[in-house]
Amino acid sequence: MPELPEVETTRRGVAPHVVGRSITAVEVRQRRLRWPVPRSVDRLAGARVVELSRRAKYLLLDVGRSTVIMHLGMSGSLRLVDCGSRWRKHDHVAFTMDSGKQLRLHDPRRFGCVLLCKGDPGKHRLIRDLGPEPLSEDFDAAYLAGKASGKTVAIKQFVMNAHVVVGVGNIYASEALFISGIHPRRAAGKVGRARIEKLVCAIREVLSKSIEMGGTTLRDFVHEDGKPGYFKQSLRVYDREEEACINCGAAVKRIVQNSRSSFYCPRCQR
Repeated sequence: MPELPEVETTRRGVAPHVVGRSITAVEVRQRRLRWPVPRSVDRLAGARVVELSRRAKYLLLDVGRSTVIMHLGMSGSLRLVDCGSRWRKHDHVAFTMDSGKQLRLHDPRRFGCVLLCKGDPGKHRLIRDLGPEPLSEDFDAAYLAGKASGKTVAIKQFVMNAHVVVGVGNIYASEALFISGIHPRRAAGKVGRARIEKLVCAIREVLSKSIEMGGTTLRDFVHEDGKPGYFKQSLRVYDREEEACINCGAAVKRIVQNSRSSFYCPRCQR
């Protein structure tokens, strides 16, 4: 599934090509995505794109009085192509710009979405209850410690909860917990303040680095220049079961939590 770094890198790659442009046509070839694409999206021809922003893993295309809310689902991607380019099998929605470029949503599993929100998108049902952005000032040790107080849920599940903080996917949670020396099974409420501070810094570090290097999980993800992201090459523990820990040499272990693999060092993480 595309995670926050992939979505943010997509936003950065697409924005220069759509912001300030007018939409000349909209084509919906498949309306049955995670939620049906509303007919109101079809009527956006003539609208001008004011901004392309991101909230969690949602891309927000501001077209004035309305906002197109897009999600890439499990395996989706956005592509900028020439208007006359051949449609691929799973290209479902296209926005044609006055530049002659098309912004196309490609979504083989159809778990993504294209919705239209009138008014403040922050109040939309998909967005209003989300936690803070991990790279924002709202996400700090005081906030996370307050949320964790008294919680018995494992710390890995806790930081992956989008109502606590958005964008900390499975890979990034494993990496951040390794950096901060916290065992993924430790109860969130049992993590001391000093280590909470380390965890906040680690989450910021791995996400910032991943954004810088272009993401890690989307197989067909490419930058705007067509080059893939290579953050995966620098992962410390994720997908390194039985390999030597880069810090102490102990074998990296894997456990399953909520049907997701967690990787950790049994010596470095307590």
